[in-house]
Amino acid sequence: METLFLSNPRKFIFFLLKIFINPFWIQFFYFIFISSFGFLILMILKPKTYPFFQPTKLDLFYTSVSASTVSSMSSIEMEVFSNSQLIVLTVLMFIGGEIFTSMVGLHLRRLFKKNLQIPTTLEGFDSLSLIKFLGFVVLGYLLITHIVGIGMIVVYFLFISSFAKEILDEKGINLVTFSFFTCVSTLASCGFVPTNENMIVFHKNSGLLLILIPQILVGNTLYPSCLRFCIWVIGKFSKDHHNDEHRLKVDYLLKTSEEIGYIHLLPSLHSCLLVVTVFGFIFIQFVLICSMEWDSNGFSGLNSYQKVVAILFLSTNSRHAGETIVNISSLSSAILIMFIVMMYLPPYTSFLPLNEKQELEDHFRHLQRRKVRSKKAKAWQNLLFSQLSYLIIFITIICIIERKKMVEDPINFSVLNIVLEVISAYGNVGFSTGYSCKLQIHPPNDCVDKWYGFSAKWSNKAKIVLILVMMFGRLKKFNMDGGKAWKLV
Repeated sequence: METLFLSNPRKFIFFLLKIFINPFWIQFFYFIFISSFGFLILMILKPKTYPFFQPTKLDLFYTSVSASTVSSMSSIEMEVFSNSQLIVLTVLMFIGGEIFTSMVGLHLRRLFKKNLQIPTTLEGFDSLSLIKFLGFVVLGYLLITHIVGIGMIVVYFLFISSFAKEILDEKGINLVTFSFFTCVSTLASCGFVPTNENMIVFHKNSGLLLILIPQILVGNTLYPSCLRFCIWVIGKFSKDHHNDEHRLKVDYLLKTSEEIGYIHLLPSLHSCLLVVTVFGFIFIQFVLICSMEWDSNGFSGLNSYQKVVAILFLSTNSRHAGETIVNISSLSSAILIMFIVMMYLPPYTSFLPLNEKQELEDHFRHLQRRKVRSKKAKAWQNLLFSQLSYLIIFITIICIIERKKMVEDPINFSVLNIVLEVISAYGNVGFSTGYSCKLQIHPPNDCVDKWYGFSAKWSNKAKIVLILVMMFGRLKKFNMDGGKAWKLV
């Protein structure tokens, strides 16, 4: 083996990478790189408001991290950005989305196995060909959803609603840029929209909201179920056209989804129950918001049909997308607490009957066995806390940093608003109560309300903590088992 590595340095490099770099560090440095690169490009390009207003470097880096981690936490009004800067943010959201990064992960796995000459046979199938096949299915899924989504948005603005097109013209936003930006943001579950008001400015355009709702679902919470359905459709198509090779691969992927090691390809039962759970959560939120907010100021001026669509849109976004149709601060505390719970839940949370949990546990246990754990890695695992423990630590740190503002401005800087902001960043959602000058006890004369997130009024130290929260939330899938060494008795 030593002679083989000396004669082929490339294989030796791949061997070292496989040993010393695990998926967590690969993705961690990946997001650090694209966030830093995006920040540099945003800093070079001039905003639309230049030279009258220039965002600070920290706010630009904050926005870049927010886009690359698909968190949509804003400290700058979106209409400050020029068309070229919006294109940069679109690219960051696309390459930072979970579907894209998981697809890249599949191709990297195939590359590593090919270069290391690892035995790759699974019950008569070449695992390299299975990974390649699945990788191209995900690529096709990614391209088709974006092409259809962008096309539907463009058609809506050009042929269905001239009023919506007039809004973009008044704001000086290019239609093509808006369509690409909004579709990429929606499918990546980011929540950024090129307008200052997010989707509030389109609250009466029910058709546009109905176009975006399916994109929200297929890009995040229902992605595993939709991916499994697409693989099944490919199998049916292959069977009709007598393509035995594709049909056998499809049958194998559907029957033994855990063997391939792709976390988004869930077993059949979990995929079905995931659909039920997702729509169940949406229904619960829809009923609660209708019962408590139907006649509130946030939905004033809308007829019954528009209210139903707007509430449905808000209920769908609360899990991970983060696009909003109403000022979040205008909602009751009970609704905000419900949003906090929804934002905290992982995207593939699902109801599983007790006698059926073994299938899911076997699926994830098989994925865990694929990871080689050394004694040092196991010792490090024992030191990890649970997700909730880290969030409590982050919230406490931010409360300490902003303790003076919490005393001087207790309504805006309430604990509930801080908790919602942190959980929103952790869940990569983007919901925010914003900041209102009217809620200040002693409002200064120069205070002006802006369309940005609550964290825009935080100190630089608190913003840096929230950047860490966004990064932690984007990589939380690697610490879902954290805290198991701690027992509460």
